[in-house]
Amino acid sequence: MQEEVRERAAPLVRLVQRHREPVVVQALRAATAATIAYVIALRLSPEALPLTAPLTALLVVQVTLYATLTNGIRRVNAVVAGVLVAIAFSLLVGLTWWSLALLIVASLGVGHLVRVDEYVPEVAISAMLVLGVTTVGDTAWARVVETLIGAFVGLGCNLLLPPPVWVEEAGESIEGLARRLRQLMLRIGEEASDRTPVEQAAARLHEARRLDHDIVRVDAALRQAEDSLRFNPRVREGLLHRVVLRTGLDTLEICTVVLRVLARTLTDLAKVREPEPLFPAGIGEVVERLLSEIADAVVSFAVLVTTSVSPNADAAEERLTAELRQAAATRDKLAQLLLEQLQHDARQWQLHGAVLTEATRIIDELDTEHRSRRLLEELDRNSREQRDRMPRLNRLRERLGVQDELWRNRTGFGRRSS
Repeated sequence: MQEEVRERAAPLVRLVQRHREPVVVQALRAATAATIAYVIALRLSPEALPLTAPLTALLVVQVTLYATLTNGIRRVNAVVAGVLVAIAFSLLVGLTWWSLALLIVASLGVGHLVRVDEYVPEVAISAMLVLGVTTVGDTAWARVVETLIGAFVGLGCNLLLPPPVWVEEAGESIEGLARRLRQLMLRIGEEASDRTPVEQAAARLHEARRLDHDIVRVDAALRQAEDSLRFNPRVREGLLHRVVLRTGLDTLEICTVVLRVLARTLTDLAKVREPEPLFPAGIGEVVERLLSEIADAVVSFAVLVTTSVSPNADAAEERLTAELRQAAATRDKLAQLLLEQLQHDARQWQLHGAVLTEATRIIDELDTEHRSRRLLEELDRNSREQRDRMPRLNRLRERLGVQDELWRNRTGFGRRSS
């Protein structure tokens, strides 16, 4: 009976779990803003069907507050510029086939001049819609009013109902990438201790190359999380969260590149040693153990990077330190075995040495001290860029003591991460 109830309630449970997904949030927020904008425009606009207002609200409202603000400003600029171009053309030449061509060219040029980015076509669209009616003056001002209504309603929806912070989703994406890296490392390590056909080693190389697509998806999720932290009144130290996640993804991307190089090395090794094992007896098992320990460290690093969304961050830091220490010891043992093997058999010593070098590179990238240095460098760079862009705001923050508080938090974070 209970199982039957759970089965019937499963769709509802999944729907509730999906309420924070970007697509669902965007649809509900955009529909609400468009409806409110249309109701307001019915009372304020002289048009019978003021559809420009809900259209503007639909285009302005984005998932994050930062994107809403930036898109709203560019959208209003694009529409107003198009209306002004249309008014000028209506007074000078009117609407003909050749004036329409000139209107489109001029509108696109004005769109680039006012720097509306992806809304450049909207300048031409607005100009054509306004020029295509008879009472140009009234329609032009009505369109401006409707555009302002839609933009303000879209901005107001996100100000009154702050959008969610997508840090948790970005953290899950980063951890998912780390676990895929781990699974591939484990498979490569298992095959390194046995006879591996060239085709099988090449298949692992193709898997490593396909991880680039995963990085692109994680990067998109991280960009959304970064935007959700900007200008969000519910978030403190948004810069710190952005830098932590971004540097974490950069490290995992480097590890992915090194893993791809490692897969390439093992593929070349399989070609020259077939049908023999990739490594002599006793060495292959150490390579498998080394890659297994590094794979576990990659996951612990990802959990540590997502500190703000993971309650196990302290345990992950201790576990990462222990795993890296163990991996370094295994790496040293492998180096000793390869050195002894070189004294008896110097064949493929370059490829064996490359495996050792690539494993060392991943261990160094995951090191906590390396991560702390990188965090401090990125925070300093972002602070310098912010000071250069907004010197007046920076002086105001220094007077209020905000900069000193951020510095203390940053220093404390660096010590905790080391």
